[in-house]
Amino acid sequence: MKPVAAKLNLRNQQRVDVATDITIEKPDGCCLTCSVSNLSRTGVMISCNQETVKQLIPEQKAPAPGNWIAVKTRFAVPVVATQPVSIIADGNIVHMRRIARDEFQLGIQFAEFEGNGFDYVDRYVSKLLADSRNPA
Repeated sequence: MKPVAAKLNLRNQQRVDVATDITIEKPDGCCLTCSVSNLSRTGVMISCNQETVKQLIPEQKAPAPGNWIAVKTRFAVPVVATQPVSIIADGNIVHMRRIARDEFQLGIQFAEFEGNGFDYVDRYVSKLLADSRNPA
């Protein structure tokens, strides 16, 4: 019997719903703006239209493991209520699914953060998770 390779668990971190813009930069320097659907410590789910998907994933097929698409992400999170901080993170598009006729979701797994980016995302996700458990 042939052994089955273990699949990477893409849902090993709790996600929080977030509504903000995100800029996706392709390796050629082209930048596209999308909307964040949810965020975790290890990645982000974005919403975009078919035209954006065509630019990010030319064949419009879900990326196969190992053939992920490298991108750079830029978005802001409010670490302190009055002061949002900019997060810049390299990542890979690892998931794609169609939600509606002209709406797609792309999953981007973070690979590396600039500066304190991971700490800011970690703090923000932790705060939103705590708020959802203890509604005011």
